[in-house]
Amino acid sequence: MEKMKKVGTLLLNIILIFVVLCTIIFSFSFIQMKLKKTKHINLFGYTILQVETGSMADTINIKDIVVVKLTKDVSQNDIITYLQKDVLITHRIVKITDNYIVTKGDANNSLDNPTTKDEIIGKVIYIIPKIGIWQKVLTTPKVIISGSITILLL
Repeated sequence: MEKMKKVGTLLLNIILIFVVLCTIIFSFSFIQMKLKKTKHINLFGYTILQVETGSMADTINIKDIVVVKLTKDVSQNDIITYLQKDVLITHRIVKITDNYIVTKGDANNSLDNPTTKDEIIGKVIYIIPKIGIWQKVLTTPKVIISGSITILLL
């Protein structure tokens, strides 16, 4: 019985730490985006974005999450995220000249409008696939209610 109590306490502490960390990160992100009025957050030189279109399919699909390193140091064939007309775009670099950068979505037939290095947010370093499925599952009312009841009972 004593072991079960220790395991339960440990599990509860881990859940509590996770909830506190998530709350701090979400609060920091919210404040940063509202005060700086940016389209992305800066978490130790990185940002996390959710893909909303299929322009990069099959490399990056709708609802995938991309981790972007905030940098202007990019090269041809890198997948970058840049801000153009208040819209964040994540596409692959197909051409770099002294004055501009040309990108294209892997699933698109045409090139994007040229952009400059000033508009670049950063380079995609990691793709978390199929996260949209989990988001949909975890945000359904049945899951939220049953998860809340489980945490309260613990």
